[in-house]
Amino acid sequence: MELEENSIEIDKKGEMNLRQPLLVKNRRNHTSQHAIVGANICPIESLDYEIIENDLFKQDWRSRTRVEILQYVSLKWTLVLLIGLSTGLVGFFNNLAVENIAGFKLFLTNNLMLQEKYYQAFAAFACCNMVLAAVAAALCAYISPAAAGSGIPEVKAYLNGVDAHSILAPSTLFVKIFGSVFGVAAGFVVGKEGPMVHTGACIASLFGQGGSRKYHLTWKCLRYFKNDRDRRDLITCGAAAGVAAAFRAPVGGVLFALEEAASWWRSALLWRTFFTTAVVAVLLRGFIEFCKGGKCGLFGEGGLIMFDVSSAKVAYSSTDLLAVISVGAIGGILGSLYNFLVDKVLRTYSIINKRGPSCKILLVITISLLTSCCSYGLPWLSPCIPCPRRLEDHCPTIGRSGNYKNFQCPPKHYNGLASLFFSTNDDAIRNLLSSSSDGEFHLSTLFGFFVAVYCLGIVTYGIAVPSGLFIPVILAGSSYGRLVGTLLGSHCELDAGLFSLLGAASFLGGTMRTTVSLCVILLELTNNLLMLPLMMLVLLISKSVADCFNKGVYDQIVKMKGLPYMEAHSEPYMRHLVASDVLSGPLVSFSGVEKVGNILHALKTRAHNGFPVIDEPPFSNAAELCGLVLRSHLLVLLKEKKFTKLRVLMGSADLMDRFKAHDFGKAGLGKGVRLEDLDIEEEEMEMYIDLHPITNTSPYTVVETMSLAKAAIFFRELGLRHLLVVPKTPGKPPVVGILTRHDFMAEHILGLYPHFNPHE
Repeated sequence: MELEENSIEIDKKGEMNLRQPLLVKNRRNHTSQHAIVGANICPIESLDYEIIENDLFKQDWRSRTRVEILQYVSLKWTLVLLIGLSTGLVGFFNNLAVENIAGFKLFLTNNLMLQEKYYQAFAAFACCNMVLAAVAAALCAYISPAAAGSGIPEVKAYLNGVDAHSILAPSTLFVKIFGSVFGVAAGFVVGKEGPMVHTGACIASLFGQGGSRKYHLTWKCLRYFKNDRDRRDLITCGAAAGVAAAFRAPVGGVLFALEEAASWWRSALLWRTFFTTAVVAVLLRGFIEFCKGGKCGLFGEGGLIMFDVSSAKVAYSSTDLLAVISVGAIGGILGSLYNFLVDKVLRTYSIINKRGPSCKILLVITISLLTSCCSYGLPWLSPCIPCPRRLEDHCPTIGRSGNYKNFQCPPKHYNGLASLFFSTNDDAIRNLLSSSSDGEFHLSTLFGFFVAVYCLGIVTYGIAVPSGLFIPVILAGSSYGRLVGTLLGSHCELDAGLFSLLGAASFLGGTMRTTVSLCVILLELTNNLLMLPLMMLVLLISKSVADCFNKGVYDQIVKMKGLPYMEAHSEPYMRHLVASDVLSGPLVSFSGVEKVGNILHALKTRAHNGFPVIDEPPFSNAAELCGLVLRSHLLVLLKEKKFTKLRVLMGSADLMDRFKAHDFGKAGLGKGVRLEDLDIEEEEMEMYIDLHPITNTSPYTVVETMSLAKAAIFFRELGLRHLLVVPKTPGKPPVVGILTRHDFMAEHILGLYPHFNPHE
């Protein structure tokens, strides 16, 4: 075995390279070994989705009885049931808390305004918002920085095989739930839908830990889940459940997980995600029925359909189709501009957020004050509108929700902008989609609200609070769509409420770049199947137009954070390279029976997570590849000190008497065996250890002349962490090198071959 002292400097697989990704652009040559989590730069690792077929694993599977296999399958279904129930409960709690906290704030402000105490009303409104915002920011800044933002990019990266520090930790779950409640109730132009996806994934991760010695949860059946493959499936179910709980859209949740979140899919997983989202839908339905009698404070209006527009008449002509196509095209342009501006804002905020928790909180309070000034100040610029005669009993609205807010207007008048700003985000969307209130909002009202929400949504995303992008985009899109519908007026058969829905679809397509899942989510949100053809047309057009300018917002954020996400397709320049072209060394390998000192030295000087095992004489006729051994397995083996003084095969039987397969399973929330935990004596350094029983004897390999494009597809489709490159011709060492996720990243390849055009 060959080792070099300068390994940390040249190591490309060891997660210790000091070139780190930053959101600012002045660090071009960054690697994929670090990424931004919250505002901190943290080391990341790949996940082991491959089945490790060593002797212990094979013996464990052979020894499983039918009862144990049935236990494993039953427990999987039990866990997805628990994930659905837990996510549904959290979703209900979020809605209940936001509606009541925001309702109290709006009631207080409205009562002061009715008494014409306008300055006191603004002070109360702004102070409530800033206190709620400061609490949400403090939770993110001091307890879990990883909980800031949407969380969907992190979940998407995890399901692609990237594990970053604390993105699914219990502390992140806690902050995500309560930070989202306080952030949305604070009046920010953010949604709780993105954080709900992250929350569902955190809940699934918590259930899928495979037990915990720390908390004495060491039941035998839980050991089956001490691997990344099963956790990946559970987290996919959790992400789907999060969408179902946020939008009350069970089928949309399944499709969102399939289209946007998951990188690997199969029919068994489809059944489990569908079951999970069905559990969420049933649970939410039960809670909503319970709350209809006023037992939940200010929550309880409406049912599973959040924005019901089924009463609107859907009829359109060829002229209407031209208008719909225009809505989709313009929505795609505005959506891509939204992504571009969000990118710039995130890069700017990263500089501020790196200065420490106090700067994060100060930034949040500043944006909160700006939002309060816009929400309270802009309605003063809106004219008072006489109430429609047919609605004199319901206009103006006195209370938290409703289409006609009085604000500062005289009796029998209402303020259009106040009707949108002085409501929760859900109520504002409901007002914009309403088909029974044609003429309620003037063009100036809709234009002012659109500009304000568009800009506030951009400057709010990136602050240290849990914040989703769905609601800001729907708000901006629905106001844009209603503006177009009001402009067209009698020239179109579609009413303004339906144009509002199409505007929301166009903005979602222009920012998120998903089609099928968004279409189904919007249909489940609005309960109007007749809008399906128009919605499909708008989504396809907006996505196609926006793709001409930039990528989807989640893809941009994944890249910005430095998460090494592997796309489903290979890049064009990869066709000009072969697998061996991107290898760098020196390669560290072990003999089948290796000296303890050599292994310990390699673990200390290298941060590799996988090492080839080469059998050499006298254990084989010539040097040949035995397999691959994982760093975590070596640490477990070294800690137990199963050494021999002579270089001989110990055999699997002796090792199986002392170890079980789950001893080498993936560590849960508690840390696994670390290098610092080892206590190797000086005389033990000269002893030997047999690596054969823990070596994966069937690792995936490719020949060194395989095109890099083909190897990238192979690596991604199989969900690998290590891909061994073997020589094409005899006479060379059995292994040429190892391909990891890092080797397929554009930063690494273009660093080696800077003359390549990344787009050709």
